[in-house]
Amino acid sequence: MAHKKKECKTKNQKAFFIFASTILVLALLLGCGPSAEELETVDYTPQSVGEWEISTPEKEELDPELVAELYYNASQMENIYSLLVFKNGYLVAEDYFNAGSADQQVNIHSVTKSINSALVGLALEEGCLTSLDQKMMEFFPEFDNRIRDPRKRDITIRQMLQMRAGYPWEEATAEGTELLFSGFHTADLVNVPLAYDPGSDAAYSNLTAHLLGLIVARSCDTELKTFADEHLFGPLGIEEGFWQTDWDGDYLGYSDIELSAHDLAKFGLLYLNDGEYNGKQIVPAEWVHESLQTYSEGMWTVRVGRNWDANAYGYQWWSIRAGDYRYNLAWGHGGQQIVLLDDLDMVIVVTVDPLHLQHGDEPWKLEKASLNLVADFIASLPKE
Repeated sequence: MAHKKKECKTKNQKAFFIFASTILVLALLLGCGPSAEELETVDYTPQSVGEWEISTPEKEELDPELVAELYYNASQMENIYSLLVFKNGYLVAEDYFNAGSADQQVNIHSVTKSINSALVGLALEEGCLTSLDQKMMEFFPEFDNRIRDPRKRDITIRQMLQMRAGYPWEEATAEGTELLFSGFHTADLVNVPLAYDPGSDAAYSNLTAHLLGLIVARSCDTELKTFADEHLFGPLGIEEGFWQTDWDGDYLGYSDIELSAHDLAKFGLLYLNDGEYNGKQIVPAEWVHESLQTYSEGMWTVRVGRNWDANAYGYQWWSIRAGDYRYNLAWGHGGQQIVLLDDLDMVIVVTVDPLHLQHGDEPWKLEKASLNLVADFIASLPKE
């Protein structure tokens, strides 16, 4: 009998250990949040005095405790460099982490796509392009005789902006991933087969975005960088760092521009304010409005987090629902973000370690942490 009691006690101990371990894992997964004492140590006071008008979350009717929790959670991330929050046109929170600083330029990766979208709108404004219904092949006549898939003759600029040109997501296959990592040639518009009929379905395609940049450069008879410096970066007071070119010497339209958190903030404020910055209309307001609509739904099928929902795509901008809000997102590999929350007149900028050429489970874990940092914060905001 004593042996049975001891055995029962051992089983109960094991059961309790399993139960306690389960609770701990659930707590870690759900996130219990920082304590009040921990939140009191958080300092997100804006540092960039003179760059923008400064205010506080309280004055702009933003819960300071939620902002403190956002910055506390950011401080626990190993890959984050910067976090800036603007509300009602004011910089209300700012901090830098790890190796980050205000003037640090990082590879923004696919945030480049949203910038490239602005350049398409500016090319229309300048008269280089006449319509979004112009066909892709109009700008690549040297490949006309090499086209074997007649569907490629039907691809329009509009479909390319919406990621509905028919080209596949490169990382869906080993061949596509190798092409992405080795770098594009213009001839890839011929060599890469279509996965869908143009306009019929959406797939995230780096090649499509790159070809858009080539169209801007060719239609305006200049280099993409030159056009961007004259019509977008220059008016915003941005001096970009390194900008990668492809094997043919053309600047990438889909990735690999080095910009700072302040540069991304300027671009975000530009789009939140209908293309106007510091009283100057830089991008047509109508283009900004059209760009931030949703045209392609369910573009990203990989699970991101509990508050990342109903993703969709505009003109090279993402649209995400978190809690009661939907926000527009310029998103780059590693977790670079420009967030536009129009309902609350808010811009959030995040820069992180770009994890250049790093892919797989561990880099994706870090990237998700950045994406969820913002989505969870937005979901926590009360509906006005």
